[in-house]
Amino acid sequence: MKILFVCENYLPHIGGAEIVFKNLAENMVKLGHEVSLVTHQLKNTKKFEIINGVKVHRVDCFDSRYLFTFLSIQKVIKLARKADVIQTTTFNGAPPAWLAGRLVNKPVVLTVHEVWINKWDKVTNFSKINCFIHNILEKMVYFLKFDKYVTVSEATKKDLIKIGINEKKVKRIYNGFDYNFWNEKNFNGNSVRKKLNLGTKFVYFSWGRPGTSKGFEYVIRAVPKIVEKIPNSIFLLMLGGKEQYKDNYNNLINLIKKLNIKDNVKVISSVKYDELGNYIKAADCVVIPSIAEGFGYTTVEAGALGVPVVASNVGSIPEIISGKYSLFEPKNINDLATKVIKVNGSEFQQSKPKKFLWKECVQKYLQIYNHLISK
Repeated sequence: MKILFVCENYLPHIGGAEIVFKNLAENMVKLGHEVSLVTHQLKNTKKFEIINGVKVHRVDCFDSRYLFTFLSIQKVIKLARKADVIQTTTFNGAPPAWLAGRLVNKPVVLTVHEVWINKWDKVTNFSKINCFIHNILEKMVYFLKFDKYVTVSEATKKDLIKIGINEKKVKRIYNGFDYNFWNEKNFNGNSVRKKLNLGTKFVYFSWGRPGTSKGFEYVIRAVPKIVEKIPNSIFLLMLGGKEQYKDNYNNLINLIKKLNIKDNVKVISSVKYDELGNYIKAADCVVIPSIAEGFGYTTVEAGALGVPVVASNVGSIPEIISGKYSLFEPKNINDLATKVIKVNGSEFQQSKPKKFLWKECVQKYLQIYNHLISK
């Protein structure tokens, strides 16, 4: 089978969607399928290269992923002629993939991570006009008729059906997870505790880009309440994408100063992906304060390493969380603080670890592709 992926972002850009499509594409290659992928060109990357068998075509979009929607059309159509099926995802890769599919009569599958229609003002700090524009753009994507929709959680599936997508065209496929990599035996938090001078403190840890939807401000606001009950504690916050989210980053730093809790919060920069597990293992508790979540990889990563998780009860999180955990009401600072304090006293729910295997994920995608091709 010849499969064409159309993704606005791909390696070396790292994010949840990139992890999904990297594994999907590379596993398809391992199974003997021919995979090409079109993405927007990042600085210092080649126009074309083969990464683990995946033929990656990059389109110069003048450093704008939004322009990818238009500037990728010619390349996508050319490659679509040789493909059996086209795989894309929201948002900027969807229109060129849909157009190419219609022009050359090839089926197109759209993977949806989250539906933010009428939520942009709640999950971002965009201006009113910016939220309005993004809301329209998202609606335009769903106005296009795709042959199949894949959602990464039941929560996203419900949101998709709610906006009018035919339920018969929607299939929930959980993302896969690399349990060989995320194995407790591969990581040790002692060196991190020593390096950051954490000593015997109770450490609660959050990490990610400082986007509004990640909800880090709510953990920061909960710190004084947590310190009141656990004086020997510290909130470890690892932030990436400082340049991309400069205003958000500065707002978080200023909030720490305003609350006068700089001795109780340690902000650090992102580390390499293969080092992240050491920081998770260094923590007594992981806090995931998201106000929106399509498929919470952070939740699964912490759970796989046996670290207790305190997470907001939103989106996919209640579906995928397992191990030692507590759920709190999103944006509720008191509830968040209470749950962290209880973890310090070894009070939390506990369930059998859930498994999200790449093998199952890839096979379910292949079933969809084969069905569409045979129609």
